[in-house]
Amino acid sequence: MNDPVFVALLLVQIAMGGFDTLYHHELTQRLAWRPGQATELRLHAARNLIYALVFLALGCTEPHGVAAMLLIAALAIEMGITLRDFVEEDRIRALPASERVVHTLLTLNYGALLMLLMPVLIKHAILPTAVAIEWHGVVSILLVIAAAGVVASGVRDLYAAVRNERLGGSPAAELASALPPGQAVLVTGGTGFIGSRLVAALVCAGHDVTVLTRDPRRAARLAAPVRIVTDLATLRDDFRCDIAINLAGEPIAGGRWTIMRRRRIVDSRLRVTAALGALFARLERRPAVFISGSAIGYYGVEQDGVIDEAGGRGRGFAAEVCAAWEGAALRATYPETRLVLLRTGLVLGFEGGMLAGLLPIFELGLGGPIGAGGQMLSWIHRDDLARLICMAAVDPEITGALNATAPNPVSSRGFARAVGRALRRPAILSLPAAPLRMALGDLADELMLGGQKVLPVKAIFHGFRFRYPRIEGALGEIVAQPAPPPVTMSRPFRQARLLH
Repeated sequence: MNDPVFVALLLVQIAMGGFDTLYHHELTQRLAWRPGQATELRLHAARNLIYALVFLALGCTEPHGVAAMLLIAALAIEMGITLRDFVEEDRIRALPASERVVHTLLTLNYGALLMLLMPVLIKHAILPTAVAIEWHGVVSILLVIAAAGVVASGVRDLYAAVRNERLGGSPAAELASALPPGQAVLVTGGTGFIGSRLVAALVCAGHDVTVLTRDPRRAARLAAPVRIVTDLATLRDDFRCDIAINLAGEPIAGGRWTIMRRRRIVDSRLRVTAALGALFARLERRPAVFISGSAIGYYGVEQDGVIDEAGGRGRGFAAEVCAAWEGAALRATYPETRLVLLRTGLVLGFEGGMLAGLLPIFELGLGGPIGAGGQMLSWIHRDDLARLICMAAVDPEITGALNATAPNPVSSRGFARAVGRALRRPAILSLPAAPLRMALGDLADELMLGGQKVLPVKAIFHGFRFRYPRIEGALGEIVAQPAPPPVTMSRPFRQARLLH
């Protein structure tokens, strides 16, 4: 530990490993919340616990004899775990370029560390067994901190691995049970957060699904078999389409609404909807129903009280986008096609949407309400949204606006508390309004600080039954809370109940 080159390489290795864990594993790839990652999470946990041992041994001791041999064995085991981790990563997910670059740098730097460390450990291994306590000042402090960090990360990964095996939700085919068999369905935006779950439901239920997407690589992760097209003009005039579902459009959240971004948000929706209209115009048989996306942003955030489908258009950019999108859908629809305008609320799921960004924050105990916390959030579980779309596709009496929200809106404060309870974390750190307005401008006021109490009056009137009508049940399913153990009563207690 007295070699400055070795110390520098070790600190660089720790910094790169921390960056890889935080940026890739937690923020961008969100491994803890991706189904099928349990094995990789366990490998990361085992490796982190070995790292903790190595950091403490190098930072606070000088091991001799058997102690040095054990440290050599730990490093050998770590190498085996890392190789197994590389195989697992290539098997289950496509690593982004930045993660591959970081892994390459970590491997090269680790090789240099071993070249410097192994001769010293081998030399110490032939000495009498002893563990001498040594302190290296700031370096020892940094290694102790690093050891504590990797232990915390390892324990967290072990917990996440257990939870990961429960992620996934209901079988996808059940979500499309309302549809008659053998439907031909065209979905635009089928690779997105909502569309991918809907496509999985349709495919698993045995329907003929065609997906329009701008990115065929993302479409490779969809449930199979599915037909992928990048241009509706390539479809023939005899293309069969019983149901058309239009979900395509650049996300409205995610950054400040600059002039250029406002234009892209609107144009992306109008362009695809117009292309659908051109397709419908030349098809030999037009679809029976056209379900076109919109949002409850149509109503604005100024309206007080309960809002149903009869509510008028509000003010603001979100209302302008929704009105323009709905107008394009009306122009694209022909008399023989029933049109449903799907006004969607905040869609909840662990794989995307607003909740995906909040879960890591709340897991760290840093979550809380946004702004004052009194604004109402009208939400819907993603599986209920997929089921509602399928129900709307087959019910001939559902036309026009359809609110896709759960029947029990919740305040921002109540939402934060529910997320905290679901994750068993405190949720008391509110996010002030002022910095949000400074960073995001109008987006903050319309999508985060404003609220609406929108009810699904039409869906309920037509008999739709929500699986997740309340936020607690929805979040419990999303974060894969373990089912409570069955309550059993002793025989004397049961007999007493019966006698009573």
